Amino acid sequence: MRLTGPARRLTIFIGESDQYHHHPLYTEIVHRAHRSGLAGATVLRGIEGFGASSHIHTTRLLSLSEDLPIAIVIVDAPERIDAFLPQLDELVAEGLVILDDVEVIRYVGREAS
Repeated sequence: MRLTGPARRLTIFIGESDQYHHHPLYTEIVHRAHRSGLAGATVLRGIEGFGASSHIHTTRLLSLSEDLPIAIVIVDAPERIDAFLPQLDELVAEGLVILDDVEVIRYVGREAS
């Protein structure tokens, strides 16, 4: 897949302990993005943060959280991202979903071995 020029970035902020049918929610989102043929998805684990609940989640030892912030970032053509959004309505009960228009400079995969 070639992806250069104007694109859309979808970022989903959820909690690490969020579940979908007894599996991590971030895993379900990534697998659905893969099945949908999106260009790629990355899951980033935060070390500290808070959201709508205003409860601070942190990795600091004295207040070690089991629900750290998670960000799932997906970049693809705007129409492909927009087609994926309805799946998030089913999956994300709590969290934040944002869209940004971006410019892809380089998108290169590894050579097959």
